[in-house]
Amino acid sequence: MATKPTLDDLDRKILAILRRDGRRSFADVARDLDISIATVKRRVDRLEDSGVVQGYAAVIDTTRLGAGFEAIVEVYCAEKTTPRDVLSTISGLEEVVSAVTVSGEPDAVLRVQVLDVPHLERLIESLRRRPSIVRTRTMLVLSVLADRPSGLIGTSGGSAASV
Repeated sequence: MATKPTLDDLDRKILAILRRDGRRSFADVARDLDISIATVKRRVDRLEDSGVVQGYAAVIDTTRLGAGFEAIVEVYCAEKTTPRDVLSTISGLEEVVSAVTVSGEPDAVLRVQVLDVPHLERLIESLRRRPSIVRTRTMLVLSVLADRPSGLIGTSGGSAASV
């Protein structure tokens, strides 16, 4: 079992900067924090090696591309379905951009991006044909009010109350 990495204030500051802009150079981060470039590189390498930083990606607003819309799909599973089973069930479905298991009535919640209603209908039908899925419930996303990359709470200077 992997040990939980210990983060200090400097690690948290570096993570906050990378969370806001993953394209920042080590030189920019070092300048902002008044530390050496080597220190930034060493710490980022350690954060990557420990799995805290898992990658860097472009955040794309698909609505600006005219690429359809989003929906939230609640998934209700057969008894004894594990999170690994759910992951296996949705792997390969490129429309699924986020998937979480949850407490409460649904077993999992999926965030999906589709081109149009017929595309959504095909996706839902495909999910319902999977043996581990008993039923689904779908809600169309009308507007996205907040969509942030994951990160550490309290590292950006804001608070949950300010959202």
